Amino acid sequence: MIATSKAALFTLLLAGSTAFATIAVAQEVSPSHVSAARKALTATKATDSFDSILLTTSTNLKNNLTSNNPNLAEKIAEIVDEEAIALAARRGDLEQEAARLFANSFSEEELNTISTFFSSTAGQKYLDNTPILARELGKAARVWAAGIARDLNAKVGPRVAEAAKTE
Repeated sequence: MIATSKAALFTLLLAGSTAFATIAVAQEVSPSHVSAARKALTATKATDSFDSILLTTSTNLKNNLTSNNPNLAEKIAEIVDEEAIALAARRGDLEQEAARLFANSFSEEELNTISTFFSSTAGQKYLDNTPILARELGKAARVWAAGIARDLNAKVGPRVAEAAKTE
């Protein structure tokens, strides 16, 4: 039994590592493909929301450290700011990873099409209006779901009650 389990585990690990190796090979892309991915990232503003990560993290750290050591507030702010500035260069790592993800998800031609659209007036309008549209669509979906639940309950309740009478 244990030997069978070990064999099954080995087979599973081998299959997984083979699949991972296949994915890794398939994910290699040309420099022009990565360049197209970076252009698409810029055009879609896909990583703009990440700009605040370092600022938010450093502000939270300052607040936490200052609450424990209020007498060191100025020194804490100075140290955290220095270290945060030193880490700012790592923002490029996130952009590089995002470009890799885009390049692995879209062909170079698709990325160029995406860049062209989102650089256009219509694409910019789409990006500007997406948060509002998403919020309003969410509201509409909740209203619709409530109506469906109400109507389904209204239809099913009496039928179940009738079925209960005949049992």
